[in-house]
Amino acid sequence: MDAYDPKQIEPKWQKFWEDRGFFKVKEDPSKKKYYLLEMLPYPSGRIHMGHVRNYTIGDVACRYRKMRGFDVLHPMGWDAFGLPAENAAIKQKTHPAKWTHENIDTMRAQLQSLGFSYDWDREVATCDPDYYRWEQLVFLKMFAKGLVYRKASAVNWCAGCETVLANEQVVAGKCWRCDTPVTQKKLEQWYFKITDYTEELLNDIDDKLQGWPERVKAMQKEWIGKSEGCEIDFEVEVSKEKIRVFTTRPDTIFGVTFMALACEHPLLLKLAEKGGCKREIEKFIAKTAKIERMKRLAGEYEKEGELTGAYCLHPVTKARLPIYAANFVLMDYGTGAIMGVPGHDERDFEFAKKYNLPVKKLEEFVEAKGLGKKTVTFRLKDWLISRQRYWGTPIPVIYCKKCGIVPVPEKDLPVILPKDVSFSGKGGSSLAKHKAFVETKCPQCKAVARRETDTMDTFVESSWYFLRYISPKYNQGPVDPKEAAYWMPIDQYIGGIEHAVGHLIYCRFFTKVLRDLGFLKLDEPVKNLMTQGMVCLGGAAMSKSRGNIVDPDQIIEKYGADTARLFILFAAPVEKDLEWSDEAVEGMWRFLGRVWKGTVDRGPWTMDQQKEAWKHKTIKRVTEDIEKFHFNTAIAALMEYLNSGEMDAETMVILLSPFAPHMAEELWAILGRKESVLKQPWPQWDPKFLENQTMQIVVQVNGKLRGDFEVDAGASEEVIKQKAQELEKVRAHTAGKQIKKIIYVPKKLVNIVVC
Repeated sequence: MDAYDPKQIEPKWQKFWEDRGFFKVKEDPSKKKYYLLEMLPYPSGRIHMGHVRNYTIGDVACRYRKMRGFDVLHPMGWDAFGLPAENAAIKQKTHPAKWTHENIDTMRAQLQSLGFSYDWDREVATCDPDYYRWEQLVFLKMFAKGLVYRKASAVNWCAGCETVLANEQVVAGKCWRCDTPVTQKKLEQWYFKITDYTEELLNDIDDKLQGWPERVKAMQKEWIGKSEGCEIDFEVEVSKEKIRVFTTRPDTIFGVTFMALACEHPLLLKLAEKGGCKREIEKFIAKTAKIERMKRLAGEYEKEGELTGAYCLHPVTKARLPIYAANFVLMDYGTGAIMGVPGHDERDFEFAKKYNLPVKKLEEFVEAKGLGKKTVTFRLKDWLISRQRYWGTPIPVIYCKKCGIVPVPEKDLPVILPKDVSFSGKGGSSLAKHKAFVETKCPQCKAVARRETDTMDTFVESSWYFLRYISPKYNQGPVDPKEAAYWMPIDQYIGGIEHAVGHLIYCRFFTKVLRDLGFLKLDEPVKNLMTQGMVCLGGAAMSKSRGNIVDPDQIIEKYGADTARLFILFAAPVEKDLEWSDEAVEGMWRFLGRVWKGTVDRGPWTMDQQKEAWKHKTIKRVTEDIEKFHFNTAIAALMEYLNSGEMDAETMVILLSPFAPHMAEELWAILGRKESVLKQPWPQWDPKFLENQTMQIVVQVNGKLRGDFEVDAGASEEVIKQKAQELEKVRAHTAGKQIKKIIYVPKKLVNIVVC
């Protein structure tokens, strides 16, 4: 071919890699292992540019590590259970299993068309019984160990999805799936006792997650929310019952003028009945339930309360303190009761002023001995896993009138989700109406019994999928311990920041549970984490609802996969949001065309000092940038190498191959090489050719020194400015701020001006 034609090149090399099993991997102790993983997708129908970005980042890392001689595990699978499939089945009058598997087939083909380096022999779908049977086994073992329990409580209810949600799945007071406002509802639900691991989850953030972004670690610490203080008991005046409060300020005990309870507090209605105010309190509870949860958390509403008519006694002075129901007190924070100290708390002062309660100010001092006990509370609450929908993993529990809650015997696993169900989307779970599934016999007494019809939260499936990739055919448990010992932990995990306090906390918890159950010898699942930015168009994240999506298939059809890959990597640093640009896509297309022409039309390449200097400094720059996931500056280095006029075609093709693998393979063959370019060892640079080839650049933020770095003497102003912004100490002083301008003093310094 005289001209670069991706339509001919790309299918050819994709078939070549597949036929020869290039990305299939087995344990090889002679090599250093590297477990590379991107967060698995939900099979919603078609991939989007966010997928392309996430998986291209991983593919570059995989190809590079393979060329460095690593034993690379790079699997892919499908987070296949969940509400969208069931909702689509209702809308399209089909079955969620059919809808899901058709989408998997479509999306798999799309991923393959981009040349991604997956070991498809390890593919899993979480909706397959061979997958979720092990999840059910872990549930039973957790139940036996006391890590699973069932209780009635007020829960987050989404009327749109007709199911409950965990706290992490309520975003700005709305359902994370359908944006329906979330309300509170009292139901019997199943919980995982994640609070047994709060201290370890918190401590390990600093001790064992050194390879995680500081932003993610901070978000996890905030969500776990450790608070140290005291628990103090206030005796109810008439009944002698005690209301326990948690406070971080026990020194303000003499400033207490009232008690406030959450609307969900178990004593509230009882106290209101005794105080003669039950009807008023019931109305207040109903009113408070209409306030969005996130507004209650943020305090973005008028603070209101209602007298219960009951009083409690101050633990020291024995003064009578009125007990209120208050809309700003939450049951799942602290104890669900607070002592009102309006002289020392702005919120309490606001409340006291509204209801004409006394305000007492006092000097601070430590509480008298015996008033309360020192304790610690956490924001993180137990994980609610029950879902009142069909398309999920059945909870392996049976209810017997005689024996109570009975776990399904392990020999009877998996409890298979029946396929012959009808869907209406109304009136509760379709599973609960399936007579053949619900009606069963008690495993203990053999009497007539019924199955649990709630299914598990889909976050349970995604909390351990990375272990199933390791040994997808293993039939003795969720993971082969020998393979897990070899491959774990994940060396590099790639995914969105939106999973920082949901999925990433859950998978850490699940790993610790599997360790304690004897399946693993591992404390943390992920060694290094990278969170990529979003793909935006017109300043807004691409989404179907906004109607601003760019179809990857159309880009591949017009320009080829390699152009799409190169643009998505060059347009922005991987951790930043990327603004889509048709002109920049065209630019990548032209760049690849120039590389093609420069290789095909090359003349004899003779070595001289200048050419060797360019070659070795390019190898150094590209290698170091790939190691740091600075793919945009690595590509910029390749562009400079091409523009230098000193390009060695073989070096260029090898260095380009992780980014544009199809064209690199074709050019390698044109250069007369018989083996795949992937079989080539990654080139090394020779320091003797780099003498006087670098310069030291000082970096300032608003005129203050924040760091420095070494860069090639021939680096462009654009590359230097980009590297300056990527320094960790610089990011710490620019995060969340607007960059007004970047001043570059050639060969000396960069000053970033922010406001």
